[in-house]
Amino acid sequence: MKLRLWQKVLIYTLLLAVSLTTLLPFLWMVLTSFKPESEVTNLSPVPKNWSPGNYGEVSTAAPFFGRYYLNSLFVAAWVTFLTVLTSSMAAYAFARLRWPGRNVVFTMYLATMMIPGVVTMIPNFAIMVKLHLLDSYAGLIIPAAFSAFGTFMLRQFMLGIPRALDEASVIDGASAWTVFADVILPLTRPGLITLGIFTFMGNYGSLFWPLVMVKSESMRTLPVGLLQFDSAYNKATHLMMSASVMSLVPPLLLFIVGQKYLVKGIQLGAVKG
Repeated sequence: MKLRLWQKVLIYTLLLAVSLTTLLPFLWMVLTSFKPESEVTNLSPVPKNWSPGNYGEVSTAAPFFGRYYLNSLFVAAWVTFLTVLTSSMAAYAFARLRWPGRNVVFTMYLATMMIPGVVTMIPNFAIMVKLHLLDSYAGLIIPAAFSAFGTFMLRQFMLGIPRALDEASVIDGASAWTVFADVILPLTRPGLITLGIFTFMGNYGSLFWPLVMVKSESMRTLPVGLLQFDSAYNKATHLMMSASVMSLVPPLLLFIVGQKYLVKGIQLGAVKG
């Protein structure tokens, strides 16, 4: 059905209105980050007196802010790497290898997605205490390095790859590991990148697990650091907004750079699923 010009204009106008509504909180945050403290409560979103010095004042008020940044990037990067690695290996075992009880184990594996994270937080914390991993990078990284969702998503990608490629590789003398590393992984690259972007963004902004695990100030991640910063400096909204804008830079850049792969990965996963 071909749409008329006025119908297209109406649709695009509605889509633009919805987009602007979604962007309004972000724009308000950015503009507030440039306001002096005296203008924070003003109804006008645009500052009368621009104060870019707020960003420098954040570093002065919170000397560990740079450390929070590095901790978040370090933890998120390692969790992303390990999640992509473990999920791809598990997906390969469930999608390409034949072994007794495979479907039963996979069903049980997927069932873990139905358990809320709050329920498993206490057992995970108890395990970290027994292993003496409280207030450490390992304690922040290891529990988050396995993903049932990532395994399911990559398995759907791998099921869409013709099995003839595996058989041809085996005939040429390739082992199961060689087939996985040299044949399957390159063909699932869009899925790997998509999972990597989702994992990085999710862990970079994670609050509850770092809040439980971290005790020392030098080990805090950005969400925990921002929470403490907001409490310590008596709700300094202009500084809080400046710190929040700075914390958004890495995931925003990652999304911009990986947007093409993200869209492609979601499309391919939908078709092959």
